[in-house]
Amino acid sequence: MNSGIDKAHILDELARTAELNTFGNTLVMAPHPDDESLGCGGTIAQLCQRGYAVHVLFISDGTMSHPKSMSYPADRLRQVREQEALEALAILGVPRENVIFMRQKDTQVAMPDSLCFSNAVDCIHDLLLIYQPTTVLVPWRRDPHRDHRATWYQLAAAVDKLERKPRVLEYLIWLWELGTEQDMPEKNEMLAWRVPIESVMDLRNQAISAHRSQVSRMINDDPTAFYLSPELLEHFKEPRELFLEEPKRQLHYASVQPEYQVFR
Repeated sequence: MNSGIDKAHILDELARTAELNTFGNTLVMAPHPDDESLGCGGTIAQLCQRGYAVHVLFISDGTMSHPKSMSYPADRLRQVREQEALEALAILGVPRENVIFMRQKDTQVAMPDSLCFSNAVDCIHDLLLIYQPTTVLVPWRRDPHRDHRATWYQLAAAVDKLERKPRVLEYLIWLWELGTEQDMPEKNEMLAWRVPIESVMDLRNQAISAHRSQVSRMINDDPTAFYLSPELLEHFKEPRELFLEEPKRQLHYASVQPEYQVFR
C-alpha cells in the first residue's frame, strides 16, 4: 500500500458526516461514463429520492477504454457507453432529459492550454446558468487521471465567471488506487465530508454493474483494454462516499496549489 492510499484512509477517518439536504439541486460532472456511479452514485440516488433535481454532464465520449477493438470502433463504443450511462442513471433515479453528453475526446479532455478549453468552459457556464444548481459534484482536482483533472479545470473556470457561485464538492475515483503523496490534500487545504450510502448500496452497485463494457470482458478483442476488475472495485465497497471542499468554497483554476494549506 503506497503512502497516497494510507493518506486516503486517514482522510476517510477525518471526514465529517454531510447533511444531504444542504446539497439541494445538483449538477454532477463525470469525465467518463461510470465515474458518476463509482464516485457519487449513492449520493445521486439519495438526492433523487428526496426530490432534488439532479443533472449529469458527461465530459468525454469514453471511446478510449478499448482503443484497439475491431468489433467496437469508436462510434459504436460511444453509443454503448452512453446507453450504459443512461441505464445506470435510470437505476439511480435520474431521468433521461437530465443527462447531457459533451463528447470531448476521451484522454484528450481540454486543459487550460488547449484551444478548445474556452469553448468547453462556455458550455459548462451556460449549463450552470440554466440549471442553477446549489451544488456541483466534480472529480478531485488532483485525481491521477488527466481527464479528471481537466474536468475540474473546466468547471473551475466556468464557476469563476459566475456571480452566484454554487457549492463545489470534489469526489474521489483514482486517489485510492493510484494516488501519490503529491496528489493528496495539503494541510488545511480541504474539508472532508462523508455521505453514508447504506440505504442505497444495492442501487449504487446495480448502477456500477450497468457499465458492462467496463466491469466485464464483454468486449474481448482488445488486450490493452481498460477493465474495472473486482480488485479495483474493492475500493468502492465502503458504504460511504467521500467529498472534498475548499473552506472558502471558491475555485481558482489558474492554480491547483492554493495559497493556504486538513491533512499531513
